[in-house]
Amino acid sequence: MVEQEELVEADSPEAIIIAIENKSRKIDTLLKQSKPVEALKTALEGSPPKIKDERCKSASWIVVHRAMMGIKDVDGLFSSLEPEYYDILMKYLYRGLATGDRPTCDQFLRIHEKLTEKAGLGCILRYLADTVNII
Repeated sequence: MVEQEELVEADSPEAIIIAIENKSRKIDTLLKQSKPVEALKTALEGSPPKIKDERCKSASWIVVHRAMMGIKDVDGLFSSLEPEYYDILMKYLYRGLATGDRPTCDQFLRIHEKLTEKAGLGCILRYLADTVNII
């Protein structure tokens, strides 16, 4: 895990953007195949929370947002999503809620409710306490 974090820090923003674009194409394919949970997992995997470059953060956000908006069965999401994704998902949920966009907020509040039921309040507290890894 440490090696991956060092690698992310060492990569240039351009290289990270290219990796995110590749991920985006894979997510589009998964969504077209009606595999929204797999698309969300792909979007969340390797999310670069320690990246300081705003372009990279925005590109990553767009990919995760598209995957989250493709979720139709929120209950089914959490029967398939492993707990390792919960904290990063919570960070993206709060980023989405901050947009104020009605369809995004509606979807993200549904997911937030189920995530809080599944992961507990600790997930929210970890998000609030983490001032280093801002999405």
